[in-house]
Amino acid sequence: MGKFDGVLLASDFDDTLVSSDCVLSPGNRAALEYFTREGGRFTVSTGRARRTFAPYASSLPINAPVVLSNGAMLYDFAAGRTVVDLPLPPTAAEDLRALCDTLPALGVETYHGDDVYIYHPNAHTRRHMEKVKCGWTEAGLGDIPTPWSKAVLQADHSLLLQAQAVIRARWGERYEAIFSNAVLLECTAKTASKGGMVLKLAQLLGVARKDLYCVGDNQNDIPMLSISAIPFAPANCAQEVKDSGATVLKSCEEDCIAQIVGILDMRYPS
Repeated sequence: MGKFDGVLLASDFDDTLVSSDCVLSPGNRAALEYFTREGGRFTVSTGRARRTFAPYASSLPINAPVVLSNGAMLYDFAAGRTVVDLPLPPTAAEDLRALCDTLPALGVETYHGDDVYIYHPNAHTRRHMEKVKCGWTEAGLGDIPTPWSKAVLQADHSLLLQAQAVIRARWGERYEAIFSNAVLLECTAKTASKGGMVLKLAQLLGVARKDLYCVGDNQNDIPMLSISAIPFAPANCAQEVKDSGATVLKSCEEDCIAQIVGILDMRYPS
């Protein structure tokens, strides 16, 4: 029996658990190894798809299934299997084509299994693919195999705000549309969010809400912060996260995850 038995900690990946180098710092690693050694369950809840997160999964002290694609998938890397899958509806290609007809500067990045297809690649698209170190295929929206786990719209922030408004007004019952950063608008099936999938994971693990903790830095993390016993965020988080009432800690580069484990260490005395 460990002091963290029955406790689940879910962390965003980019700019929260790791900084731009995608390497877990020694301080965060030591803290998480202590947390899991004492019975805690640790996982990542990321906007990355399986293909773009898989290169890092084996190097992290994860001991629970991982939330991928902004809550569209729950994947057990230890067992090599999908636990929950919530793909975009069959109307996605048609709807996004109509959106792109209205806003033709949009780039659309889609995920089918481990394959990435992009319609109308732009500078934001190419920078994102360089960051996640992923190959991709250019294709028309109607030519991309389905189903899609998610679609990522890419453009300047002002244009993405227009796209988000159109999606919510025309197809709000079909899609979630939420920012993972200023130039990436993530589209998943309705109800597929980080918060919803972290709750499913907690239920599968038998973790009570009072023992569920989440940390993240951007708008797409707010749904999981809203279900956290204490919502945590690094100092480098978006203003919307601060405004949501999150407990702001040190920055990502200053081992905010280790700081969280220290806080939990005080909340769960031996």
